[in-house]
Amino acid sequence: MGVSRLDVFYRRLLLTKLFIGGWGKPEDLKRIFEFRKIIGDREKCKSLVPQDYPVYINKTEELADCHVQEGFFISPLEHLVPGILPQEAVKARFQFIVPKRWQKNRPVCIHLAGTGDHMASLAVTNWPKPIPLIPCLSWSTASSVFTTGVLSKAVNWTQLEKQYAINSRYEEEIIKLLEYCGADSFKMGPKLVTNVDEHFHELSEDHKLSVSQCSRVDGGRDCGGATDGAEHLLSLGNSVGASFETLPTALGGYNAHGRRTDPAECCRPSLHKESISFMKGVMDECTHMANFSVPVDTSLIVVVQAKEDAYVPRTGVLSLQEIWPGCEVRYLRGGHISAYLFKQNIFRQAIYDAFDRFCVKYPNLH
Repeated sequence: MGVSRLDVFYRRLLLTKLFIGGWGKPEDLKRIFEFRKIIGDREKCKSLVPQDYPVYINKTEELADCHVQEGFFISPLEHLVPGILPQEAVKARFQFIVPKRWQKNRPVCIHLAGTGDHMASLAVTNWPKPIPLIPCLSWSTASSVFTTGVLSKAVNWTQLEKQYAINSRYEEEIIKLLEYCGADSFKMGPKLVTNVDEHFHELSEDHKLSVSQCSRVDGGRDCGGATDGAEHLLSLGNSVGASFETLPTALGGYNAHGRRTDPAECCRPSLHKESISFMKGVMDECTHMANFSVPVDTSLIVVVQAKEDAYVPRTGVLSLQEIWPGCEVRYLRGGHISAYLFKQNIFRQAIYDAFDRFCVKYPNLH
């Protein structure tokens, strides 16, 4: 299948850039990778957050058919990996809507933010009991989103390449910590580069993107609209990028680690491909579902995916059916944006069906 023209066109209207601060401090990346090893094991997650973890309600409203409560809690990540979150993400806010009249059962469906359809899949891998999961327009890893999807053109590759070139710790220390080595691992460099070049050719009006075209910095901000699953990993990119160290403006001389740098080194022909490969490795390490526990009951998972999704490419990566045998995948015609705008009834039906399966299979757990 090809990619949706609407997806490509919509992304061209948005001027935001991703990873504008660089890769991040090597020590922060190390802490993220170490914590990934913990949350990747469901047994290790059980004691991370106490059952009486404080949650605050600061507003209550009564409507004709429901009660609405608004509240917040401090992200446990702030305590578990202090300082790793951007300040804007430390306080997690939510709205809890409860109907005044229930039918037979009392299901609770947690809707994450538009960029959270993937943090939904990851959360269920940690849950020790059977639970329905409906990932909307997300797939097995975030790596393809930032390396071959339309969002890859929003990545500030110039900044990433310069930082990768002058800081030897990325090559000498960080790569050694990347553990995912599956069929679509970053270590399969030649195949990845071929796929990347093909996708850039397909997504570019000019049929050939140069490094400067890929990394041109534009002003402006995304204005919402299709922030459903449409940019479901935008928050991940921002949260990682927000704490990244800035790059010295002078590329010559010595860097902060005492390594002599050569301006010409930042322009070596393979640097862009190396940076793409490194991005894939980091994203696979942190977000690839194969790095996390398999959900307790995969028959309760109903994945909704768009056939021509240009935001979340499925080519060249493991499918969710391979990682989660027994899950169901429902494909929509069209792309990411059109699915959000016109197919929300299909998302809702998937939620109903997953809950029905749960009630039939586990009548004593609800």
